Amino acid sequence: MSARPLTDEQPEPATRHLLVLPDRDAAEDAAQEVVDRFGLSEEPQVVREALAGEDDAEDAQWLVVIEDPEAALAVPALDAFAAEYEGWHEVE
Repeated sequence: MSARPLTDEQPEPATRHLLVLPDRDAAEDAAQEVVDRFGLSEEPQVVREALAGEDDAEDAQWLVVIEDPEAALAVPALDAFAAEYEGWHEVE
C-alpha cells in the first residue's frame, strides 16, 4: 500500500473554536448570541485569559470556547461573528 501525497490529505476537522474578545461584556453577549445564531445545543464556556506577563485585569482577553466535535460550524461565519464583537476567531 503506498502513502498518499500530503497534498491529497484532508485536514483534521476542527473540534474547538475560540472567539477572542476584548472584554467580559462582549464575551458574555457573544456566548449567548452564538447559541441562537449557530443553533448550538448548549451555551459555550467564557474564560478569562491573562496576557503573558500581565497581572492587571485590564490586560486580559476573554475567550468564548465553542466545542464542535462534528466540525459542523463554518469558519468564515465564525470569523465574521467574532469581528462583530471586535474580536477574532481561532481554530484549535
